[in-house]
Amino acid sequence: MSSSCPFCNLPIPLSELESHVNDHLVEEEFARDLELALAISLPSSPPRHTSDQLVEKELQDDFEIAQLLAWESSPPRPKEKAINSENTVQHFSGDILHDRFSASNGESTQTSATSSEEKIDTLSRLQIRGVFYRIEGGLMTLLRNCLELENGRARTVVTGHVDHFQSLKSEDSGWGCGWRNIQMLSSHLLHERHDVREVMFGGSQFVPDIPSLQRWLEIAWEAGFDIPGSRMFNNRIYGSKKWIGTTECATLLRLFGLRARIVDFTSTEAEMGMGFDRGAKRKRQHVYGPMDKFLSRNCSGTQVHPIKQASSVEMNSMNRDKHDRSNKGVLEIVNGRKILADWVCNYFHDSGLRESRMSERVTVSGKTPLYFQHNGHSRTIVGIQIQTKSDGTPEGYSLLVLDPAHSTAALEKSLRENNGWQRFVKRGLHTLRKPQYQLCYVEPGIAHGEEKEQLKTINSVLFAS
Repeated sequence: MSSSCPFCNLPIPLSELESHVNDHLVEEEFARDLELALAISLPSSPPRHTSDQLVEKELQDDFEIAQLLAWESSPPRPKEKAINSENTVQHFSGDILHDRFSASNGESTQTSATSSEEKIDTLSRLQIRGVFYRIEGGLMTLLRNCLELENGRARTVVTGHVDHFQSLKSEDSGWGCGWRNIQMLSSHLLHERHDVREVMFGGSQFVPDIPSLQRWLEIAWEAGFDIPGSRMFNNRIYGSKKWIGTTECATLLRLFGLRARIVDFTSTEAEMGMGFDRGAKRKRQHVYGPMDKFLSRNCSGTQVHPIKQASSVEMNSMNRDKHDRSNKGVLEIVNGRKILADWVCNYFHDSGLRESRMSERVTVSGKTPLYFQHNGHSRTIVGIQIQTKSDGTPEGYSLLVLDPAHSTAALEKSLRENNGWQRFVKRGLHTLRKPQYQLCYVEPGIAHGEEKEQLKTINSVLFAS
């Protein structure tokens, strides 16, 4: 005999139902704890596991070596340190790169204003390679092997090569997830697309560190890409800890002529004001681009959470129809999950791109990973698994994601041992509780001329439930 799982509605034998449900609860608890930790982002946190400390120390040592090597051609000014131990994102401060770029930002400097071409040339020479924990044999190879060994009826499609860039406590914990996802997406593009290597990051053929990426974004803004978005940051991002999202990712990639696109998924409740009563009188927040649905900024460019205090009239109105709206809101979110999953599934299965089939269970797609944004955090989708019925029709979905908040060493260990990797990578649709999600992907080819000029305006395609 079997019974339906209350979480995913899959038919499960009664003898296995309790264990199956417990797996869902563990996954939920893990995701909830992670989200809470990211929201709090306290400067001091409990001691981490020894292995994580060693990994972070190794990454930081490599990071500092890379910084020191970068100073050989342009040593720091007297009385200035090459490495700022209190804030590693400031490690370019006082060097020639800072001088060459400060003129365009209105700072006092002895150098004259330089053109975008000169800045690109300067940054191409002085940018620093991003340091990450390199997995021997490749992360995606390990993941595909584990997917092949899974029991049950499931078909999986994954993207090609991706390197995992984790956030470091000493560098970008609590604010750098957006930059880390750009690094992961860039690692795929540089590895899989020959045409991209020649144009991306000045032809350096490596993924830069966060401060270098911040400079590239500033160059994109100066070149006219996403002008409204740049104003939200006062045209400056270098050296800051401001959150970014899919719009900034698309802006940076479009500087190189990459056809970065954005897709929005939202519920009707979210579109009408994050669940507030539709009849209540209030001023709807102005938005300047797709990213502003997820993160609001004040006039100084500082990130603030998009939470609005309701008046007593609004609260009374909300309470009167709370039951009706909550039921409808749940239905809309459930429908929204399905729409998002269907889109991701169709994206990776797009017949317009060549796919290499490892087996009937795992397919490698030619599509890029997806920058996956929601309020408060972002991750990278590297594939999707489709649970099927006995007749082969779809029965459920699991997104396969890489999270910058996870330890790369722990992820590698779980994949090599084929033990517990699901809690790092798999995310069932029941975990998607946010009313709004946003994706960024990159189409094939390089834009030139008029097409590249049109890429300066950031738009998105909206799917509403």
